[in-house]
Amino acid sequence: MKSVFVSTFPFCRTSPKALELLASNGYKVTINPMGRKMKPLEVMEAAKDFDALIAGTEDLTPLVKETTHLKLISRVGVGLDSVPLDLCKKKGISVAYTPDAVSPAVSELAVSLIIDAMRKVSYADREIRKGEWTRPYGERIGGAVIGILGFGRIGKRVASHLLGFFPKEILICDLLEQSQSIELLQTISDQMFEMNQTLGKNWNETNIKQVDFETLLQRSDAVTIHVPLTEQTKNLFNSKTMTLMKQKSVLINTARGGIVNEDDLYQMLKDQKISAAAMDVFEEEPYLGPLSELENVILTQHMGSCSNDCREDMEREAAENIVGFFGSGNWERVV
Repeated sequence: MKSVFVSTFPFCRTSPKALELLASNGYKVTINPMGRKMKPLEVMEAAKDFDALIAGTEDLTPLVKETTHLKLISRVGVGLDSVPLDLCKKKGISVAYTPDAVSPAVSELAVSLIIDAMRKVSYADREIRKGEWTRPYGERIGGAVIGILGFGRIGKRVASHLLGFFPKEILICDLLEQSQSIELLQTISDQMFEMNQTLGKNWNETNIKQVDFETLLQRSDAVTIHVPLTEQTKNLFNSKTMTLMKQKSVLINTARGGIVNEDDLYQMLKDQKISAAAMDVFEEEPYLGPLSELENVILTQHMGSCSNDCREDMEREAAENIVGFFGSGNWERVV
């Protein structure tokens, strides 16, 4: 009987389908008993003698170095910065992921955080709870310039969601040339604009273009991050680069902790050099740092994937990858 350890938390909180799939195919499953994100050495000690691991964003380097038994890591999600891929390849450990299931939930959260930060929704909520009532003014997406850093699955969905708000511009920054995808989105945007003109609606026409990183920062009223954490993106947003942003701009990170230097962001927000930020991901989680002292930042609990349907799909696909791998079936191979 093959054994599977589940380190990710939560797992099967709202649906038992992933566990049922593994059990029905004869797998013995042990679930993270700690009720929180496991630390690297905890994962190593718990999972080193298992055949497969269903992992979240835990750092798996100590486990991969130590194990002589593990054959497959199946990531619940798409990011692979916590998996030492070269070492896995060297030790013959295969890696799978669930690249499509997470995109709808993360993209919707990113758009909601853009609105929240620009319109000061959470700030107003906190004021009421303190007995205050200033009715703060904010900015709209309609007529604004929205910058998207990273134009993969999630970045493209964010752009498509934004079309209905009729921003003035959507600026795309990506390592790859994205003219084909941009042309398709521009066609859809133009059709929406023409339809509303026919209905007598005097709404903005949206222009979509690809720009470099510096231009993205300088021109955007909101910047939303959708790139992986790599050596190149580590601390990409620091005191130097964030100084290029407009004073009224907002920064949204639903990608990975570490892309934004949290100490530099704290100082930028405290000095009001940018208007606001929304952070769903952090270098250390759970987050206990000084950003929580500020009123102009929204902090959420790495919950981009945490819609009931997307989480169920991710967990089921992670289980299907295990069944497919050991059963010579279909699975989403990385290594």
